[in-house]
Amino acid sequence: MNIEQDIKENQKTKIKLENVSFYYGKYRALDSVSMGFYECKVTAIIGPSGCGKSTLIKSVNRISEITNEVIIEGKVLLDNKNVYDRDVDLVDLRRRVGMVFQRPNPFPKSIYDNVAFGPRLYGMNDRKRLDEIVEYSLTKSVLWNEVKDRLNHSAIGLSGGQQQRLCIARALAVDPEVLLMDEPCSALDPTATARIEELIEDLKKYYTIVIVTHNMQQAARVSDYTGFLLNGQLIEYNITTKIFTNPDKAVTEDYITGRFG
Repeated sequence: MNIEQDIKENQKTKIKLENVSFYYGKYRALDSVSMGFYECKVTAIIGPSGCGKSTLIKSVNRISEITNEVIIEGKVLLDNKNVYDRDVDLVDLRRRVGMVFQRPNPFPKSIYDNVAFGPRLYGMNDRKRLDEIVEYSLTKSVLWNEVKDRLNHSAIGLSGGQQQRLCIARALAVDPEVLLMDEPCSALDPTATARIEELIEDLKKYYTIVIVTHNMQQAARVSDYTGFLLNGQLIEYNITTKIFTNPDKAVTEDYITGRFG
């Protein structure tokens, strides 16, 4: 089965990139990329360092605009609405499209306050409801049983793997529709990585997930679809099993088998 047949038969497109080119100043990080991310599926973005992987996912919730002078061409559609339209509310966009970064970045607050931060930002002040959201989010991130007796302790005291799951819980607390994960396991040991991968498998029942990874084995394990980027261009995009067993492009096969370059 090819990607077109699979999508036609089974999938709803949650996010669609149409001829997206992305510039940092005069540097073109993405070159006319078109692809879709599908509801309740995991898409892996692979490629060598500097190929535009992180830029691609950051273009979805416009987080690249925070610290960079950027120009974008083309469209990024979330439920068929271009996120770059002038009437788009960035705060609401970043609630709907959550992000987990390469290194765990818990706030220097308690575990409870880390998870409650987003709901409070959106005006939730009811303590009972906050308690429910914190428990739900920590349970979804498979962390509740490990921290339920120390919610008032500093999040900085958690292990690296626990901190990353806390950051996932923090993203889940505002009820997103999409989770973007930028190398979420690169700073973790193999045991913590396995926990995150198991978590991704569970979370895709509820969320559309896009993960950037340098780890070919990880991409093959956790994703339903895989896109291969090179020099800002989308070289190949298909069902993960096809990408890893019978890619259409020789350069894709060279990359995933370690012969690239």
